[in-house]
Amino acid sequence: MSTKKNTVQNTTIAQFEYDLPEERIAKYPLEPRDSSNLLVYKHGNIQSDIYSNLNEHLPENTFLVMNNTKVFEARLLFKKSTGSTIEIFCLEPHESYPDITTAMLQTNTVLWKCLVGGAKKWRNEDLEMTLEVDATSFVLKAKKIERLSDSFLIEFSWNKSNCSFAEILHHAGIIPLPPYLKRDTEEKDKTTYQTVYAAFEGSVAAPTAGLHFTENVFEKLSSKNISHDFVTLHVGAGTFKPVKSETLGEHEMHAEFIEVKRELIVKIAETETCIVVVGTTSLRTLESLYWMGVKTIVNPQLSVDSIALQQWDAYELPQDYSKKEAFLALTTWMESNSLERLITKTQLLIAPGYDIRTVNGILTNFHQPQSTLLLLIHAFVGNEWKTIYDYALANNYRFLSYGDGSLLWK
Repeated sequence: MSTKKNTVQNTTIAQFEYDLPEERIAKYPLEPRDSSNLLVYKHGNIQSDIYSNLNEHLPENTFLVMNNTKVFEARLLFKKSTGSTIEIFCLEPHESYPDITTAMLQTNTVLWKCLVGGAKKWRNEDLEMTLEVDATSFVLKAKKIERLSDSFLIEFSWNKSNCSFAEILHHAGIIPLPPYLKRDTEEKDKTTYQTVYAAFEGSVAAPTAGLHFTENVFEKLSSKNISHDFVTLHVGAGTFKPVKSETLGEHEMHAEFIEVKRELIVKIAETETCIVVVGTTSLRTLESLYWMGVKTIVNPQLSVDSIALQQWDAYELPQDYSKKEAFLALTTWMESNSLERLITKTQLLIAPGYDIRTVNGILTNFHQPQSTLLLLIHAFVGNEWKTIYDYALANNYRFLSYGDGSLLWK
C-alpha cells in the first residue's frame, strides 16, 4: 500500500465536525441568484462580496469549467389500494445501459436502481399509477426485480409506446430536494434548483455552486475575457451520504457518470492561464480525467471498459506526470478508440493528503459536517477550512445547497 493511500485511509472523520445551527441552513434561494454572498479566500486572507461581482475576483483570461448536468424528477409516489404511499427514488440506471441518456430514452420499459420509502409495505404486487399525456391516459407500473445491497432494482413499464422514460418522469416525478431542507418540493424549485445552463438530465442533486450564476454574471465575466466550457457529471444521492465510518478507509465512495468532449480535454491540457472550477463535481471530473490519462500512460492498450476510475486509483497510480502529459495522453487514447466524447464513471475520493492537479481555484457552497465534500475542501485549502467556515458562521452566511458560496484559491 502506498504511503499516501495509507495516510488518507487512516484519516479520522471526527475532525471534520463543526456546529451548524438549523437556522443557518438556507431553505430557499435568494432572488436574484447573484445576490448571494461570496466569500473570497486567498493566501490566508478572507473578504466578503456578492456573486454579481465575481468578475472582480478572477484574473483576466481565467478559464471556468462548469457542470451542465440537469436535475431530473427522480421521486415517484405510488398509491397502494390500501391508501398507503410508496416512494420510489430513482438513483441510476441498471448497468445494462451504457449511460443515463440511453436509459432515459427507453420506451415501454426500463430498469433502474432505486431507493424505496415504505418498502416493508410493498409486498410482491406491481404498483400502478394512471398518467395523462397528450390527452391520452395510460398506466405506469413499477415491479420489484431484485433487492440490492443498498437499493432495489425496479422495472418500470408503461403502455404508451412513443413515450420515453424521461417524459414519464416529467409528468409523474418530483424534483428531489436535499433531505436537510426538511420541506416538500414546491413548484418554483423546478426552476430555482437548476442552474441557468443545465442541459443534460441525470442528476438527483443540483451542482449547487452553479446556482448563483446569471446572465448578468456571464456578461461581466465576458468583459474581462473570462471564458467557460462544460463538463457533465451526473450527481448521485451519495453526495448526501454522510461518512459513518470512523476512518476514510472504511467508507465506500459513490460512483457517478461523467461525460466530457475530447476537444475540452485538449483545451485544458493546453491552457496555461488560470483555471477555476465551478463546484466540487467539476473538480472531481477534471481530477478524474487527469488520473484516467495516467492510466492510459501506464497502459496505452487500456480498454474503454477499464478507463473508469476506482476509489483508490489516484493514490496507487504514478504521481509524477504533469497535467498536460496526462490530458494529452488521454486525448491520444480517445483518438485511438475513435471517441469524440468520454462517457464513463468516477469513484474518485478527494480527501486530506490528495494533491490537486488541474485547477487554481474553486467556486463552491458551504458543505455539511463530516461529508466527503468537506474533506475535498480540506484537500484544497488545508486546515484553513476551519477559519473559512468560522468566518462564514460569524458573518451570517447561509449554508448548504440554497446557501451562499465561496471562491477558494489553492
